[in-house]
Amino acid sequence: MIRGVSIVSLLAVLSLVLYVPAIHGPADILQVLRQEHGRTAALWGEERAGRQLDQALRLQTGAADASPLPRAVAAPPQTGVDRAVATEMGVVTQRLFANRYMRSVDAILLLASYRLAGLWAWLPWLLPVALAATADGALRRQIKAREFLHHDPELFALWCCLLILLGCATVVALVLPVALHPLALALAPLAMALLTGLAVASFHRRA
Repeated sequence: MIRGVSIVSLLAVLSLVLYVPAIHGPADILQVLRQEHGRTAALWGEERAGRQLDQALRLQTGAADASPLPRAVAAPPQTGVDRAVATEMGVVTQRLFANRYMRSVDAILLLASYRLAGLWAWLPWLLPVALAATADGALRRQIKAREFLHHDPELFALWCCLLILLGCATVVALVLPVALHPLALALAPLAMALLTGLAVASFHRRA
């Protein structure tokens, strides 16, 4: 059951992530980014919002530097047939990567990088909660084992499936061009931490 939910969820996430740039233009996505940046500045201040945007730009720049696509500045000088082939390849590359869909992909990557930077800012507060929920689940599992109580595999499968679905929904929310409140970024990791604790508590353990 868990494996089936994982496969279906990942396929659905992949389909949605590839479909979103086809129906939303880069201008609309950047407008959502401006709205979220304004909300972040209103909630946390201009300095923190600026750091978050700078971190998002650095993330996107790092992804561009890691791209396997060759750069024009790195190409050696060409003459004759090589120059003609390079020109044709340049035209093909321009058609493939300079269209509206790819510009929307770049804008979505920037939006996702900005939201990831916001999640990273929440990490110092969310990590203790996640550790406490996992430790609580492990302690309850040990207590059940010592009391000879039966663990419920159905509940374990349920919590794991909900955890997978929530994780996939979080990935979709990172790329969905809908303005989110900065506080909403902390809800998904918090819920995932609680579900992890419940799953650990329901996992079978023998004394």
